Amino acid sequence: MSYIGKKPSDITRAIATNDTFTGDGSTTTFTLTQGAASANDLTVVVNNVRQEPGASKSYTLTAPTSLVFNVAPAAADEIYVINPTQVESIVNAGAVSSGVITGQTAEATVADGDQILVFDASASALRKMTKANFAPSITLTYAAGAATGDGSDTTFTINSGRSVNDVLVIVNGAILVPTTDYTISGTTLTFITAPETGAEISIRYLPLST
Repeated sequence: MSYIGKKPSDITRAIATNDTFTGDGSTTTFTLTQGAASANDLTVVVNNVRQEPGASKSYTLTAPTSLVFNVAPAAADEIYVINPTQVESIVNAGAVSSGVITGQTAEATVADGDQILVFDASASALRKMTKANFAPSITLTYAAGAATGDGSDTTFTINSGRSVNDVLVIVNGAILVPTTDYTISGTTLTFITAPETGAEISIRYLPLST
């Protein structure tokens, strides 16, 4: 067929589901065979009288499948529910409900090329990313220095850009306490007490991430 202008969109709608229940005078919650996103998506009829959705009206929906009446339908009341919606899982053979993914086995490891679903808050939409895009690889580097005590010197030159909390100082195998046993200012490490003559001083620079 020919059209003037843009061809109309092809729209396919799924067949609606129809659930039937019978009231017993006490039950208020009924389980639908097909989930829905909102109470407004449903047509609920009791004894051939259509009901109005809403917390102060006739019924609400605890998504995706719990239909909750505000007042229990009377015993023998005939209830039917027409649900035109189709809630599709975004995970094969599983389901997503209230932020929980069911029916899937948790992955112990994720490869850089694996795709992961994320929620884009600025666009209110689900998007996919590869694991490699989450953060750049970080390589930590280590450095070390050594010196020998002479019984009098208390100051030693160390690498720049360090603080007393990220430099490990060891004298004759004993780990010293930062601030208590030594301080650092710029490139100068100062011992509170001069290491004895011949003391082996090991300086370990703890790695800094960038």
